[in-house]
Amino acid sequence: RDLHFQTKTTIDTLDYSGSGWNAGSKLIIAARGEKRRELSRELPAGLRLPAGFERPVMVMPGIMAVNGPAFGQVAYTAAAELAEQLADQALPGIPWVVLCDDSEFTAATLNNFLWVTFTRSNPSHDVHGARQHYEHKHWGCEGPMIIDARIKPWHAPVLEVDPDVSRRVDVLVQKDAALRKLGL
Repeated sequence: RDLHFQTKTTIDTLDYSGSGWNAGSKLIIAARGEKRRELSRELPAGLRLPAGFERPVMVMPGIMAVNGPAFGQVAYTAAAELAEQLADQALPGIPWVVLCDDSEFTAATLNNFLWVTFTRSNPSHDVHGARQHYEHKHWGCEGPMIIDARIKPWHAPVLEVDPDVSRRVDVLVQKDAALRKLGL
């Protein structure tokens, strides 16, 4: 009841997560109202993952990242397999799981979590859930919502930071800050 999909809609030209040029979907998560649960800060004891899924880590309270097999090896069936496995486990404090390629990177910073989760997923294709169902054409799930944020074959390659360029930018930023202090 808190998830609202907008499918087959216009998305940004630079957003390559969609299903075509300027085409994709959006998801609205309505996180408002009375508190419904205590969010877990730690991985649950006895957590079971299917073969090929590993290195679960808590991103923040209530959100867990899990490494899955590369998308090219196992396309959309991997998220469904993970959802099925999690449906049989009591995970009331973990309503959100991010299926990704590098759980440690995803959980390292808020920026990493936001980048990985929302630039590598097309909601109409990549949102799954434990015990998912439809009620009056409205999708929902009773267990964790899973966002498949693995790198897809059509995504841009991961940006590699050039240490020399990074140092040169740092020098420019420091010079700019010094000039602003002088009022220049």
